[in-house]
Amino acid sequence: MSAKHTLRQTGAAWSFLSPALLLIAAFFVVPVVTGLVLSFSDFDIYALGDPTTVRWVGLGNYIRLLHDPELWNALKNTFLYVLVGTPLSIGASLAAALLVNARLARWKPLFRVIFYLPVVTTLVAVAIVWRYLYHPKYGLIDSALASIGVHGPDWLGDPHWALFAIIVLAVWKNFGYNMLIFIAGLQSIPVEQYEAARLDGAGGWAQLRHITLPALGPTFLFVGINTMAASFQLFPEPYVMTQGGPLRSTVSVVLLMYEQGFRWWRLGLASAIAFLLFGLMLTFALVQLRLQRPKASS
Repeated sequence: MSAKHTLRQTGAAWSFLSPALLLIAAFFVVPVVTGLVLSFSDFDIYALGDPTTVRWVGLGNYIRLLHDPELWNALKNTFLYVLVGTPLSIGASLAAALLVNARLARWKPLFRVIFYLPVVTTLVAVAIVWRYLYHPKYGLIDSALASIGVHGPDWLGDPHWALFAIIVLAVWKNFGYNMLIFIAGLQSIPVEQYEAARLDGAGGWAQLRHITLPALGPTFLFVGINTMAASFQLFPEPYVMTQGGPLRSTVSVVLLMYEQGFRWWRLGLASAIAFLLFGLMLTFALVQLRLQRPKASS
């Protein structure tokens, strides 16, 4: 009787899970497996009309990419964005969360909404505004710099400044999401710890260093991995703002993958770029998990 009951429960569980599993298989497993298969072929626009023209090239696409200067340039730009943009985004999110969650702060819900608004704002609308801000002649940023005697650069037209300008835009647009996660982490810290620290004479900096930051260890781990993964997938900002220019200084790996797949219709090569990026993201996520796990567990 017990075995029948267990079998019945197992069957019921699988019957409830099967619709979700079928959707995951249809929209995740099948596309991923298909992309992996395509990465070992020369699938292109001609193969769309006649699949019999597809040739299996094995590791040819990956070897070709490793000798492609375009890929190394895109990797350089992406790594620079990850190494600079990720810490800036996390730092801005944490600072905003600390300010909004402060004991003396008023109208906290209002400020949470204001800081989160850029996240839900359409990127095209944001890009139009920021392109005006970055305009070398009429832009507000260069006008402000000129008022103090500093000649601002052509932010989006100078290869040395274009990627930095995109980083600033991306940090401003996305920091509100992580801010809410940090606020949730701050509100989970027991108030008694701060009260005990104040009784012992600890100031604000000591409380931040010895209570707040250690208690936010798991939150830092989650935010760090998510932000790093999103940074590796940099695409809409350079696509809308610069289209990869000037002089290919803002081409990211995902933008290069898009160009190969949907501009030149080299879908096999684009699939290989996607799996190279997946390998990089997985490696960095595992390294970050390994480095932060002791902090999170303490």
